[in-house]
Amino acid sequence: MKIVKLETLIDAGSFTKTHDWKVIYKHIEESIKKIEWPAGTGSFTLYDESGKKRGKGSGVKPIKVDFMKKLASLGWDLETPLDIATVRRPGAMDATYRVQDKFFCVEWETGNVSSSHRAINKMALGILKGVLIGGILIVPTRTMYRYLTDRVGNLTELEPYFPLWSSLNIKEGFLAVMAVEHDAVSRSVPRIPKGTNGRALK
Repeated sequence: MKIVKLETLIDAGSFTKTHDWKVIYKHIEESIKKIEWPAGTGSFTLYDESGKKRGKGSGVKPIKVDFMKKLASLGWDLETPLDIATVRRPGAMDATYRVQDKFFCVEWETGNVSSSHRAINKMALGILKGVLIGGILIVPTRTMYRYLTDRVGNLTELEPYFPLWSSLNIKEGFLAVMAVEHDAVSRSVPRIPKGTNGRALK
């Protein structure tokens, strides 16, 4: 799998000039590049079929599981419950990496665009409250989207709202959306299972 774009919404203060940021980005980059399908092929190839009809295309949750396992092997914590000082505590962060007295968060989108908005808002609020030093939401490109479960959040649907998040008054922190994409498509590979019962990628 490959990273196609990193859309920086907020880059305030000096965080991205630190060694911690370099380590974090390297971990994320390595973990994405190591995602492969089918297992053992050294690349990420999707079944060449639109996912917009029931029972068609590939699922997204097994891809996320594989990415999270790779981050965990590099010292990241998974499903981290953080108190970002809201009236109602939001769900756990997908993956976090401690940076001194704060955390850096990564969320991998498996839901629809509304879920993507919630994820970015949650990370932005965490930065505003001083719990997070930064966060990245990972979504598929529009090109990759067509082969996946219908309506999964993607870069194109989020782009109109980037000016809103970029306008937040933050003195120190980093917030971005990262778009990823498959290496190839083929009819000779299996579909990635949909739902939560499919086997995770190796």
